[in-house]
Amino acid sequence: MSKLKTILVSVALMFAISTSAFANGLSLNSIGARALGMGGAFVGLANDATALYWNPAGLAGQQSSILVFASDIMPSATYKMDLMGIDAKTNSNHYISPNAFFNYNMGKLAIGVGVYVPAGLGAEWNPMDFGYPDGLKFSSKIGVINFSPGVAYQVTDKFSVGVALNVYYAMFDMYQPAAVDGVGVFQFEESSTGLGYGATIGLKYQFNDMFALGATFRTKTTVTMNGTAKNPAFAAYNAPESEFDRDVAWPTWISGGLSFKPNDKLTIALDGQYSMWSENEALVAVYTDPVWNSAMTAGGDDTFELKWEDALQVRVGLEYMVTKGVILRGGYYYDPAPAPDETVNVLFPSSTNNVLTGGLSYRMGQLCFTGAAEYLMGAERDIELNATNEMPGLHQMDIFAFSLGVTYFLK
Repeated sequence: MSKLKTILVSVALMFAISTSAFANGLSLNSIGARALGMGGAFVGLANDATALYWNPAGLAGQQSSILVFASDIMPSATYKMDLMGIDAKTNSNHYISPNAFFNYNMGKLAIGVGVYVPAGLGAEWNPMDFGYPDGLKFSSKIGVINFSPGVAYQVTDKFSVGVALNVYYAMFDMYQPAAVDGVGVFQFEESSTGLGYGATIGLKYQFNDMFALGATFRTKTTVTMNGTAKNPAFAAYNAPESEFDRDVAWPTWISGGLSFKPNDKLTIALDGQYSMWSENEALVAVYTDPVWNSAMTAGGDDTFELKWEDALQVRVGLEYMVTKGVILRGGYYYDPAPAPDETVNVLFPSSTNNVLTGGLSYRMGQLCFTGAAEYLMGAERDIELNATNEMPGLHQMDIFAFSLGVTYFLK
């Protein structure tokens, strides 16, 4: 059984890497081209169809509309470890997500529905940069689609409440070389999907024409991932693959925002958004194949400790009306990494980001065209070589993303 144990230990390391996917590299920081241009400072403003995501209470009192947009995310990461002679860079990939929102105003009552991508990213490396043979794959890709109906009610002329249901469908694929001492290097792969349910509750208070406050609470959503793990090295033991289950939690999100309109042309927004990443204390995989399950559970290799910390994003955004049909936007936000040095790895880089954003809109009758872009400047992480850190070395990641959308306002 010593050969089998060696193979299983190698695969356990692969699962440790795959389960660290769900950090700030997963969440898309800005939903909607308008919000993206303002640095995602949108909880207190929440006055377009994406209020369904940012603050459902903002749906009340809006003009009815249909909004469609697409976002493209282009991460660029590097990893260096001089001791092993590694100097690697990710391939240039595009991660594109389509999104659609609809809201309808019925006086004090408003309804909305959204189909959008709140999370998604990935990384693809050249395995030869890490000393693996050519022809293998070394990549990850994860995405979440949310189907979200919602309703808002204008309690008074100044105060509104709203709630949205979140139905998450998650997808995850991972490929990695699995080196087994004395046997060879094999293509390990894992693919899974899952479904989870949660809710978003929002409040908005419009003090006057100048000031508005908003608050949002999004519940923890646990997604049960079901999939298949494969490794040809297991073929000798009649177990080349196994189905598995793993619960993953998208954390509780609490946010508050202020919007200030000092004159008819300028709007200033400020948000604080708190993600409770510590709710994902550990990820546990349960395998249906008895060989996989017994070996993994016996050594505790079915469980991966994340050790994440809760994180607060601070966001500020500006919007300026140049003419009646042209609006310019700009923003900044600070995005701290919740993952400690112990769990950082190259398939899902996690860095603290300083982010600059900008955008513009052009309205023509019932149509409004909006574009925005953001650049996430990731701080270098020089992770020490010791017994606790999973992947020591110098990690760095920048991300460029942009979004293009069109809104049709109903009469």
